[in-house]
Amino acid sequence: MPPTVLILTERLDPTSDLVVTALADRGVTVFRVDTADFPALLTVTAEFDGAGWRSELRSPFRSLAISDVCGAYYRRPSAFTFPTMSPADRQWAELEARIGLGGLLALVPNWLNHPSRIGYAEYKPVQLATAGQAGLSVPRTLITNDPDDAQRFAREIGPVVYKPFSSPVERDGRRMFVYTSPVEAEDLVDESIRHTAHLFQEHLDKAYEVRLTVVDEQFFAAALTARSAAATIDWRSDYDAIEYTVTTVPDGVRTGLLRMMRLLRLRFAAVDFAVTPAGEWYFLDLNPNGQWAWIEHETGLPICAAIADALTPRG
Repeated sequence: MPPTVLILTERLDPTSDLVVTALADRGVTVFRVDTADFPALLTVTAEFDGAGWRSELRSPFRSLAISDVCGAYYRRPSAFTFPTMSPADRQWAELEARIGLGGLLALVPNWLNHPSRIGYAEYKPVQLATAGQAGLSVPRTLITNDPDDAQRFAREIGPVVYKPFSSPVERDGRRMFVYTSPVEAEDLVDESIRHTAHLFQEHLDKAYEVRLTVVDEQFFAAALTARSAAATIDWRSDYDAIEYTVTTVPDGVRTGLLRMMRLLRLRFAAVDFAVTPAGEWYFLDLNPNGQWAWIEHETGLPICAAIADALTPRG
């Protein structure tokens, strides 16, 4: 059997569509599947013979020997589905599926990125600590559920912003985004702060921001210049007010980010930087499974081709 690229993602994912097309243009076989298809539409059988696993995935239309996989792209797979079970049984079945099927898939080579590394790198405290360790500039940051400490930080630092650890959130069946927002010390007297962990960070005076997509050691950098007050605080809140230009990455930032990628054992990342009027680059965020298709559309940067190359055998 020819080598095959495994793509794990939800059924409607235009970003994965681009990668599938790029791989097809290279003559590479693709097996695309959503984990939500398990167990109703996806079957797994694996046998250990003393030397290794002989594993197979079967959908209603095709099958895949996992040993034939040459690369795997973890995009946006949905949760396993067990609709006919009681809540307790469903919780148990989901755990069994994650450890059983997930464990077999974890053995696949050449992940972009390996699911376990994605999970680790998504922790914001890990990101900020690793960025500092790698030599990148990081804004002063506080994580707390104590309103007194939050007020103290805001008074000492000056202008600060609140950032969510995760976004979006689900409410009444709808996805809602929580954006970065400026806060002052007097805003932080609310006792509801005690209900969970919050992240506060010094406000940076930004000339522009950079969305830097890294594929192995290739850098694709786009400068995002905001043309509205909302986009200046968080460009995700007003995409129509963003101007895009291709930019270069300073040598020190490149070296530091490559060190950070190695420490996190990542091959792909979408990384956000703030650039001050003085030209200083500050690390803000790293998404080990971030969006990139709209950056390619706006700038022409060949990110998809780099991802397709990274998933296919060399030579």
